[in-house]
Amino acid sequence: MMLRKSVKHICNNFEYVSNSYFDKSNQNRIANFFVNRALQNDVRTSNPDKSKREDDKKIVSDLNLKSESPFEGRPLYLDAQSTTPVDPRVLDAMLPYFTNLYGNPHSRTHAYGWESEFAVEHARKQVADIIGADRKEIVFTSGATESNNIAIKGVARFYGSKKKHVITTQTEHKCVLDSCRALEAEGFKVTYLRVGPTGLISLNDLANAITDDTSLVSIMSVNNEIGVKQPIHEIGKLCRERNVFFHTDAAQAVGKIPLDVNAMNIDLLSVSGHKIYGPKGVGALYVRRRPRVRVEAIQSGGGQERGIRSGTVPTPLVVGLGRAIEVAMKEMEYDHKWMEFLSNRLIDKIMTNLPCVIRNGDPKASYPGCVNLSFAFVEGESLLMALKDIALSSGSACTSASLEPSYVLRAIGADEDLAHSSIRFGFGRFTTVEEVDYTADKCIRHVKRLREMSPLWEMYQEGIDLKSIKWTQH
Repeated sequence: MMLRKSVKHICNNFEYVSNSYFDKSNQNRIANFFVNRALQNDVRTSNPDKSKREDDKKIVSDLNLKSESPFEGRPLYLDAQSTTPVDPRVLDAMLPYFTNLYGNPHSRTHAYGWESEFAVEHARKQVADIIGADRKEIVFTSGATESNNIAIKGVARFYGSKKKHVITTQTEHKCVLDSCRALEAEGFKVTYLRVGPTGLISLNDLANAITDDTSLVSIMSVNNEIGVKQPIHEIGKLCRERNVFFHTDAAQAVGKIPLDVNAMNIDLLSVSGHKIYGPKGVGALYVRRRPRVRVEAIQSGGGQERGIRSGTVPTPLVVGLGRAIEVAMKEMEYDHKWMEFLSNRLIDKIMTNLPCVIRNGDPKASYPGCVNLSFAFVEGESLLMALKDIALSSGSACTSASLEPSYVLRAIGADEDLAHSSIRFGFGRFTTVEEVDYTADKCIRHVKRLREMSPLWEMYQEGIDLKSIKWTQH
C-alpha cells in the first residue's frame, strides 16, 4: 500500500510549521520532513509515480523552501529513545485545549466540561485502538514512570496478602527496578532474571522462576538502551498458563511495533507520550478488565480514572497523546522502514570503516530505531565530547548523570571498558539521511583520532594480548 501524502496539501499547511512555536532549525527540519516524506518514494515504495513526483517538485520549488544544512544552528538530534519532538500535527490538535476549550473534563454540569470530557474519551479510544484494547481499560497517567509504578506496586500490594513474589529482569528501566526494590523493602520477594549476551531472556528461566507465590511478571517490550525486543507473545502465553499477571513497559514499543494485548495475553501495559512525538507529562496504563486485574491505588484523591489514578486529567496533554498515537498507528509501517533504512546506513558506514566495533543486543530481534555500538579502545565520554554538535547518549537519559557503566550493557556481559565505550544512536521520524551520513563520518574520524592517542590501541595493533598483562600501581 502506497503511504504517499499529497505534497500540495502539506505545503498549503506549511504556514503552521513556520510559526513562532518552532525555532528556525526545527522549522527547516520539520518542513523538509513533510516534503521528503511525500517525495522520497524510492526508499519506501517499489513503484513510485514519476509524473506525480515531478509535479510535487514544482510545487515545492514554487514555495521557495530552503533546505538548509542540518549542521547549522542547534546540534543534530539522534537521541530519540530519550525523547522525541512534538509532531506538528499533535501540537495542532492540542492548541485549542490550551486556549478556548479549557474546561475541566470532570465538570459534568456545563458545556465546558462536556466538550473536554468528549475530547478525553476520544483520546482514550485512540490509545485503546493501537493495542487492541477497550477504551474502558485505559487509565491516563503522567507518563510511563507513573504507569510502571502503579502497575507493579498496585498489583503486588493488592494481591500481597496471598502472593508475595514478583519477577522482572536485570535490564528493565530504572523506574521498574526501583519499584521492585521498594516492594522488597515491604517484604516482597523479587526475582531479577538474567539476560543472555543478546539481551534476551530465557523462557525456561522465566518458567522455572514462577511459583505459586508469584503474582506478577514485569518485562519490557523494547529495551530503551539497546533496542532489544523481548518475546512478549511467548511470555504472555506462559504467564496466562501459570495464572500470573503479565505487565510490560511498552514506552519504547507503542506506535513503533504492532502490539495486541489480547493476542499477546498482556494484562497491564505502560505508555509514554513523549516517546512517540507527543507531549511530555502524559502517559497511559492499560489494565485488563476480563479477566479483571485489581490494582491498589498508590495515591489518594478524587477517584478519577476508575479510582486508580486520582487527579484532574490534563485535557491538552491527553489530546496530544491520542493524536500522537493515531498518527503513529497510521504511519507505523512507513516509520519502521525509514528506521531500518537509516540504521542500516549508519551501521554499514561505521562497520566498513572501523574495526573493533560491537553492536550491543541482538540485531535480528531489535527495534531498528535504536542502535547501540561499543567502540573498543575509546572512552565513550570522550567520543561524546568530540561529537558535541550531535545530540547522542551513552545510555538511558534517566541515568546519564551517573559515571557508572550502563547496567544494561553489564547485564549482557560487556566488560567495564566496553560498556564505557558505548554510544546509543536514536533515529526518529524527522531524522534525515544527511544527518545520519554526517554523524557516521564524524564518528569514524574521531574514533580514529582517539585511538591514535590510546596506548592500548597501539598494543592491540602490535598483537599484544591485553588480558595477559598484569597491571601494577605505583
